[in-house]
Amino acid sequence: MKILLRLGILTFSFGIFIAGSHLAKAGQVSINIGRPPVCPYGYYEVPPYNCAPDGYYGPEWFVGGAFIGAGPWYHGQPHFYGHVDHDFDYRKGYHGPIPRRGEHPMEQRREFHGQAMHDPRGHEAPRGRR
Repeated sequence: MKILLRLGILTFSFGIFIAGSHLAKAGQVSINIGRPPVCPYGYYEVPPYNCAPDGYYGPEWFVGGAFIGAGPWYHGQPHFYGHVDHDFDYRKGYHGPIPRRGEHPMEQRREFHGQAMHDPRGHEAPRGRR
């Protein structure tokens, strides 16, 4: 009886796992922590790490035209804060164009107008920090 009960629980668990994997595909949400996304202007510092539009990150986030990183891939200065423009943040209502991964930047960059400072994990800078 114990063996049949365990077999039933195992079969039920496997069925839930299979059903859950099909449901996860339907949501089309993917989080990949392996390597940082290749985005022309960097990527948002919170999951699902979508590409950020031109103008979201300030010049401090780039070295030689290459984005230095955000989110779980950042391994730079421990107290780094860089300017961001909340007008281009989808969490704050931005609905404009967002580049796809692997796209190349436009030849003419947008002028940056940042209002806030974030660390690479998306946290606001402490008060008085500029």
